[in-house]
Amino acid sequence: MTVSVLETHRCHGGEMRVFQHDSVALGLPARFSVFLPSAALEGEASPVLFLLAGLTCTHETFLQKSTIIAHAATHGLILVAPDTSPRGAGIEGEDESYDLGTGAGFYLDATRSPWSSHYRMGRYISEELPALLAEAPEVLPGLSSGPASGKGERAFGIMGHSMGGHGALVHALRNAGLWRSVSALAPIVHPSVVPWGEKAFSAYLGSDRKAWSRWDAVSLLNAGHRHPTAILIDQGTSDTFLSQELRPDLLEQAAADAGQALTLRYHDGYDHSYWFIQTVIADHVAHHAGILRGRA
Repeated sequence: MTVSVLETHRCHGGEMRVFQHDSVALGLPARFSVFLPSAALEGEASPVLFLLAGLTCTHETFLQKSTIIAHAATHGLILVAPDTSPRGAGIEGEDESYDLGTGAGFYLDATRSPWSSHYRMGRYISEELPALLAEAPEVLPGLSSGPASGKGERAFGIMGHSMGGHGALVHALRNAGLWRSVSALAPIVHPSVVPWGEKAFSAYLGSDRKAWSRWDAVSLLNAGHRHPTAILIDQGTSDTFLSQELRPDLLEQAAADAGQALTLRYHDGYDHSYWFIQTVIADHVAHHAGILRGRA
């Protein structure tokens, strides 16, 4: 698979790179960003952490606004940031609202026409992009699979914000063997019962709510899915989306019922913005570094 380098920037002793390739899953060109710490550039095995951004964001937003690169450089983590949706699919209505279509792929595989022709972020995140990274060492020198699984499998960490937090939780619960560590910042935890999720799921998946449950963290926990490591979540109490769209209390109850280890921390006065993310991001990087390096 041909991967083109669009941009290269020195950053925190390492290097920021922006790539483009023709995605089979999306049926369109796709861009993703990568931060390579100095150790990875020198060929040292380095764990990989995926970053899933929220509504309206791109492959650049999380890396530019969260201050995560400084912490990743300290821990020697590679960062991979995919886009939040396909771009330029030409589907009627995909650019009409911020919470559906462009910038709002919800990290799932659409099954309802016309979205199903391109909106397949689920398999892009879980299959195509990890395979591309494994098969293209020129993209990620020093790629490490994290703690050995005994089967030679590659493994990554995954985290996200808001819609991206939903994506991180869902993908980690669906495939804990691939996603060895997981955390989220102000995530949508039960999209099947909140306005953002109901709108997106109705469009992408149709009216069958059983199909929705496969892309819903609370539903996955209720159905028996588990992650072997503790899930870390941070949430601001002054987040304007807290009570209507996010509902971390529902995940807390589902995790308790399922016996899933969960650290859910509330922060008084903090909102949904990247100012909040900057406040807690160091803890999330340390969380992933400890697991991916086998220290936790």
